[in-house]
Amino acid sequence: MPSKKDYTGISDPKILEERLIMPSTFETIDSAVFELLDDGFNIFCTTNEGWRKVPIIWMTAERAFQVKNNQNLRDSSDSIILPIATIERTSIDKNPEKKGIFQAHIPPTFDKKGGSITVARRINQDKTSKYANANAFDKRGQINFPKENNRVVYHTISIPMPVYVEINYSIVLRSEYQQQMNEMLTPFITKTGGINYTVIEKNNHRYEAFIQQGFTQENNNANLEAEERTYKTKVDIKILGYLIGEDKNQEQPKIVIRENAVEYKMPRERFATEDELEHIGKEGFYRES
Repeated sequence: MPSKKDYTGISDPKILEERLIMPSTFETIDSAVFELLDDGFNIFCTTNEGWRKVPIIWMTAERAFQVKNNQNLRDSSDSIILPIATIERTSIDKNPEKKGIFQAHIPPTFDKKGGSITVARRINQDKTSKYANANAFDKRGQINFPKENNRVVYHTISIPMPVYVEINYSIVLRSEYQQQMNEMLTPFITKTGGINYTVIEKNNHRYEAFIQQGFTQENNNANLEAEERTYKTKVDIKILGYLIGEDKNQEQPKIVIRENAVEYKMPRERFATEDELEHIGKEGFYRES
């Protein structure tokens, strides 16, 4: 009787884990970057109200939405309350030299479903068990277990070809005091240790994040005029991500599932010679005996 290794290709099937495959889009990468700052770095600093978490704002949202979504971000005069951190996606670059793990272009299958990369394979238990039960009966109609079943139905799962892109994000830290800026900036330098590299995840997708080595400071503390003193530091992060499919513009399925053929039956034709049809079963196929 075949073992589980014959079907899965691995010696220990317990390590198999079934996950939901979601398409990778720009929103997926943006969410991963936001969670990196909000949960990964988890920036706190000292304020007039004690040790508090620094709010993170995505800059694409309109001001009216920001006010309605979180009224604690602005004071009674509608001025933004510092300290605060903002994120903005500044550029997107499709560099042919950054191909990721796929060094060659793999065209999709030429049918209505498409799909280029096979990512998983699983056994269709329902159909495979039916073939196994049918194979267990001998010619006398008696059940003969265990018996080897070579007709295994697989579900082969494939996705479109991932396209790698370099996306740059600009993170701006704003504060009223130097101490706050020091506390906010330190995690960006020390969190990754001696390298400027980390991995971010979202919906079972993993992207590479590179914190750029330069930290641009735009402070006005040297200005002795009457305007409010603020400290501003810009941190740039480059993400090596990938896009799968055309998002909502894609007509083909984002995840393609195909079944393999386990049995071939060829009907025998004798219409040309008008021979008698011998050994024809109820299903209409020719049998040798």
